[in-house]
Amino acid sequence: MTRAESTRTACITGIGQSQIGRRLFRDPLELTLEGCLAAIEDAGLTTADIDGLSTYPGFAVGNPGFSGASATDVHDALRLELDWFDSGIETAGQLGSVIKACLAVGAGLARHVLCFRSVWEGSAQGGGGRQGIGADGGAGFRASGSLQWTLPFAAPSAAIWIALFARKHFHEYGTTREQLAQIALNARRNAALNPNAIYRDPMSLEDYFGARMISEPFCLFDCDVPCDGATAIIVSHVDQARDLRKPPIRVESVGTALRGRPSWDQFDDLSTMANRDAGAHLWRRTDLKPSDVDLVELYDGFSFLALSWLEALGFCAPGEGGPFIEGGHRISREGELPLNTHGGQLSAGRLHGYGFLHEACAQLWGEGGERQIPRPPQVAVAAAGGGNTCGCMLLSRA
Repeated sequence: MTRAESTRTACITGIGQSQIGRRLFRDPLELTLEGCLAAIEDAGLTTADIDGLSTYPGFAVGNPGFSGASATDVHDALRLELDWFDSGIETAGQLGSVIKACLAVGAGLARHVLCFRSVWEGSAQGGGGRQGIGADGGAGFRASGSLQWTLPFAAPSAAIWIALFARKHFHEYGTTREQLAQIALNARRNAALNPNAIYRDPMSLEDYFGARMISEPFCLFDCDVPCDGATAIIVSHVDQARDLRKPPIRVESVGTALRGRPSWDQFDDLSTMANRDAGAHLWRRTDLKPSDVDLVELYDGFSFLALSWLEALGFCAPGEGGPFIEGGHRISREGELPLNTHGGQLSAGRLHGYGFLHEACAQLWGEGGERQIPRPPQVAVAAAGGGNTCGCMLLSRA
């Protein structure tokens, strides 16, 4: 079995989400189980059928609300009998946990793997400001790793770091804020059709430029919105999917490569990120091409990340992301490459990677409701992560 064939034995058979809200003040484990049970039911399975479990990030520390539940919490609460589990570790972006599930079913370690990601950052952070990565404010906190160099300069946030990547791209290729704004404007137009989105009110270009600056060139609307919610995905072996409720979605290829340094600020080309390597890796493992893709759901923790993913995945050449999205027509729901049809994390809420995979599957199954793209999609890309860890998946209707 080749490396590509080992993931092609995997498919997605069910998706689920809990209630999504800005500040729900609900128990995070309750939200997690709500999303997990919805996915199991969507696939036409029961908890007795689940023999694998995978999550990201596991027992997370640091930012309040960054993890709503661990694999141990879900394992015990649902009384699962498992043949394989992964409790979370830094891998190929947030989708690394799903990719590991694909490898597990391909290796015969499990038949149906429940993958989940839950957050409650909205409630945990309350009415205060957002915290940076690892800046939990605890007594006696001592920075290590790269944070020892950024915290002394009051720069603990990825908003600051990725803004520097964007500024490099602006300088190198002439990208403009007017072009970058189209990522946020497109997300808000799509979110208006998503009943679960956090922000659904119309937003104009004037609104965008009138928002307060966060870290130049990022204004408020270039940054994702913390929220509460859980997303779950069922990964099954293709041989186990034939008699389930819905036609399976095939995992055609995955991209996990990281050829540069695993660093936020020491990468070899600071106008791109680790998504450059993951995107190229995706296409080396399939006969499909970027021109075969009907829609893309690309990580937009900050607007520039989605632009960077468009380049990394070959939908436009390096440096041409600005002209590619200019005017917003090409990336609209009616355009040649619909982008973030649910509103992305900029408007639908920061579900941290899993929301993009959930939306890609919903669109492929024709379950997008008012936001469903006009032409029936057959192939989609979901990508997550930014900075030093990234992963992507190429999906197709079976």
